[in-house]
Amino acid sequence: MDHFNYHGGVLHAEGVALSDIARQVGTPVYVYSAATLRRHFNLLTQALDWGPHLVCFAVKANSNLAVLKLLGDLGAGMDVVSIGEYARARAAGVPGERIVFSGVGKTRAEMHAALEGGIRQFNVESEPELRALSEVAHAMGRSAPIALRVNPDVDARTHAKIATGKSENKFGIPLAWARDVYAEAATLPGIEVVGIDMHIGSQLTDLEPYRQAYARMADLTRTLRADGHDIRRLDMGGGLGIPYRRDNSAPPLPMEWGAVIREAVGDLGCEIEVEPGRNITGNAGILLSEVIWLKRGEGRDFLILDAAMNDLIRPAMYDAHHDIVPVIEAPPGAAVAPLDVVGPVCETGDTFARAMQLPPLEAGDLVAFRSAGAYGAVMASEYNSRPLVPEVLVDGDHFAVIRARPSLDEMLARDSIPAWL
Repeated sequence: MDHFNYHGGVLHAEGVALSDIARQVGTPVYVYSAATLRRHFNLLTQALDWGPHLVCFAVKANSNLAVLKLLGDLGAGMDVVSIGEYARARAAGVPGERIVFSGVGKTRAEMHAALEGGIRQFNVESEPELRALSEVAHAMGRSAPIALRVNPDVDARTHAKIATGKSENKFGIPLAWARDVYAEAATLPGIEVVGIDMHIGSQLTDLEPYRQAYARMADLTRTLRADGHDIRRLDMGGGLGIPYRRDNSAPPLPMEWGAVIREAVGDLGCEIEVEPGRNITGNAGILLSEVIWLKRGEGRDFLILDAAMNDLIRPAMYDAHHDIVPVIEAPPGAAVAPLDVVGPVCETGDTFARAMQLPPLEAGDLVAFRSAGAYGAVMASEYNSRPLVPEVLVDGDHFAVIRARPSLDEMLARDSIPAWL
């Protein structure tokens, strides 16, 4: 469920007409619904209410400070993968004790900064990282709480580019090595073993891969406890999918995911951490765009928008689908025709959809890309020297620009020409 619906024939974000936002802010523009963000976060935390838990929002999905503050004020922790994301979480008011630092390539400088600023735990992904963290923490006179990310070699049945839990993926320590690496961790100065971490992929629409991974996590927990390790936190990862197509069956609900977690590890007495990103923000955002031209072609027609692949890269990168709908509702029974929906960037890959069945549209009309609140603005670029897309947050009947569109002068001012040119 989201809060983007037609009222009086006009698509609204909660109580605000998207046409009003387009008129005041311009297009393209991302629009987020505060009510949807709150609802999705609350559903996830309710799914884990059977025991101690922390929902750590995956900042990589949407790193806008206003979004992070809204979630942090609800009690969310944050899962970060860079010192930049850590700084964003802290700037949004999230305390260090609710921040988990993940990622395969943490630098010593990042480790130092996170230890100095406060951290809940590091999810350590390799033996070299573990040893480096020990050196940094010991030199600072600090203790670094860690969970080792263990790769369970489970097929998440998702897109190959967002699968993370198979043996050929770059993430984590092989399950067969886990006991030895935990044994080494227990001997290292500045290291405090607190838990286990697993994350098998993103946009999962089937609970069975979770069951397989969590069963292996439960077995590993019992083994490590028998070895003398104080395993008291289990980071179950994230990745629960969302419905990108309105006409498809829905992915599992958070409550069903929570039940799988409870069934697998609920008897272990551990605090549960989860790292959802897309499941919270994906359907809480849309990308609003204006039609530039309807271009007739030989054998196909093109709907050319002012949004482009630099604004929303997912279709070009992952062959991802987003439902695209007109802001002015088509009348019942309106004729539809196949259109290739494309942007103005000089790449054939700047294609959002091929032969999408759409009602009549013409220059100046507005369309909305649904399910664009995750991995949208956060992955945007200035390719073709196009300004970064702005972001807007709606709450009830009012809205605010939470990231402004930079001017061309501001873009140019970031470059410098050496005096000798």
